[in-house]
Amino acid sequence: MYGLKHGLLIYGLSAVFALIFAALMALQDVAPGSVLYGLSLCAVIAAIVFVVNLLLTRQRHRQVQAAIYQLPYYIDGMPKPRDIIEADYQQMITALYEAYRTQADAMEAAQVEMMDYYTLWLHQIKTPIAAMRLLLQSEPHPLNQEITGELFKIEQYTEMALQYVRLGSDSSDFVFRRYELDSMITRAVRKYAPLFIRSKIALDYTPLGCKVLTDEKWLQFVIEQLLSNALKYTPVGKVSITLEGEATLVIADTGIGIAPEDLPRIFDKGFTGHNGRQEQKSTGIGLYLCRRILESLRHPVSVVSAPGKGTQVSIDLASRKTLYE
Repeated sequence: MYGLKHGLLIYGLSAVFALIFAALMALQDVAPGSVLYGLSLCAVIAAIVFVVNLLLTRQRHRQVQAAIYQLPYYIDGMPKPRDIIEADYQQMITALYEAYRTQADAMEAAQVEMMDYYTLWLHQIKTPIAAMRLLLQSEPHPLNQEITGELFKIEQYTEMALQYVRLGSDSSDFVFRRYELDSMITRAVRKYAPLFIRSKIALDYTPLGCKVLTDEKWLQFVIEQLLSNALKYTPVGKVSITLEGEATLVIADTGIGIAPEDLPRIFDKGFTGHNGRQEQKSTGIGLYLCRRILESLRHPVSVVSAPGKGTQVSIDLASRKTLYE
């Protein structure tokens, strides 16, 4: 568009000059036919030059667009400059690109270093946690049960932080195979069995007899997070684990439920909602991690809830092929 406007301006001025020249020739008693012939010849030449320039401009535009698509990863595809102004612009773009790459490389190196540090720290912190658990088991004390419960929360938050770091790294350790869904559920239930007993929450679960194509470690984390939330917000009642349809895992509770205005945002990072603020139990990270993981696994998730009537979370595991035995 710019090339068209620029060409029209130049050829418009040329036409004005041609008319001025024709007027001067007419004043000199030059034959009208000669003046008209000269103007026609100039118009034909100008039209040819205009069309050729327009085609060259469009070709140039496509070359520049192709170079733009390669940014910011590759800059050597810029076309050769046609004049000194284009050369100056390309030199400026190259300088900006080099500055960007330098800054991006430095940020990437810092990010990798930070991720390595946090990963190492999170693995190291598991050692004193395990030592404290052994000490609590070896020396009976009236407060051991409460301390063990708080230590379990520390383990949960540590595992959540480790998964957050792993999920944010460039490398992915997803391993997709067909896994027994019951084995993941059983491990999660066994992990939270003390909380079920302590909170006197009933568990409604019958083995599902289903294999799913997924990543076992990451889906296991999601199931544990959903069970943790169900226990956290169910003061009395039960938690049920069932299978609906072809392969939809449903984890439901009879807890306090979620306010309608909070429901669309429960998977947002850092969002705690009315219940989280009131109970002061939510970090706003657990469900966010679940959403990120399930998106990577390509397992759609949906939530149905109402205040005072509990919450039902459904994970569609059939988005990847499932196999029943």
